[in-house]
Amino acid sequence: MTTLFSSSEMDDEERRAHLYAGDVFVYPATPSSTELIGFARELIEDAFGGLDPETAQFEMPVEGFAALLADLKPRFIHHPQCKKLLPMVIEEIGCSLEHTYFDVPRLRTSTSHDYLTSGISYAFHPHRDCWYSAPFNQINWWMPIYPVVPENVMTFHTRYFGRPVANGSARYDYAEWNRTSRHTAARHVHGDTREQPKPEEEIELDPQLRVVPEAGGFMLFSGAQLHSTVPNTSGRTRFSIDFRTVNIDDVRARRGATNVDAACTGTTLRDFARCADLTPMPEELARAYEAEALARVGRDPDAVTS
Repeated sequence: MTTLFSSSEMDDEERRAHLYAGDVFVYPATPSSTELIGFARELIEDAFGGLDPETAQFEMPVEGFAALLADLKPRFIHHPQCKKLLPMVIEEIGCSLEHTYFDVPRLRTSTSHDYLTSGISYAFHPHRDCWYSAPFNQINWWMPIYPVVPENVMTFHTRYFGRPVANGSARYDYAEWNRTSRHTAARHVHGDTREQPKPEEEIELDPQLRVVPEAGGFMLFSGAQLHSTVPNTSGRTRFSIDFRTVNIDDVRARRGATNVDAACTGTTLRDFARCADLTPMPEELARAYEAEALARVGRDPDAVTS
């Protein structure tokens, strides 16, 4: 059973336990999240010039739209303002800045009616982030920049939280993805040939849970949740922000969601920095997680390299 908590006043330790058990939390816009989406809108609207970003897809060739996103998205991801605002958002719902680590925020787009669904605007099939080398204590945060509707959000396939799915994660290694595939997204306009973990059995899409936060509102869910991009039929391009957090006490203690079917290697832990001062995740923890991933699939942990 998945429980949806709205505007919960639960403390972070109890909330994380619920998240690791498959529950979902949604919060209204806060002062810092409002500032974050305002900053994102400035960048987006400047990039699109006089066009309405939500309907610009109907006035631009798809190649031009993809090229625009290829410039816009990295500028948002790596902007110093994001590193300033994200810890503020995280603190506003009771997370410890000393113990919480975050990765860079992604600017996501979901275009309407299959205009652009690959590469730089990838429409995600049902997947768990844990298939992509995420730690099982990863918490995902998702926030719309403009108002959204059920026809252009993301969805959870809740029956699968504790149920294994045959998938291709055994062929995925995070270090190899970074080396060969991550930076080629903008080239994949009419199709995406990059190897990514996908279900290898038919997924029953229903029952599903679609959450529709207000612009600047956000939801939290476990990286072990099976979720996907809703086929956008809204007539408007959806713009959203997502990022991830881990609590370092849980990383050290191996507290998190149960691994029911992930067989990938590598770890994303090096992507995380401490909210308080941007100190990187300790290298020894990343190495330990890499070794455990290799041992889990029967490979020699001594083969781990930096």
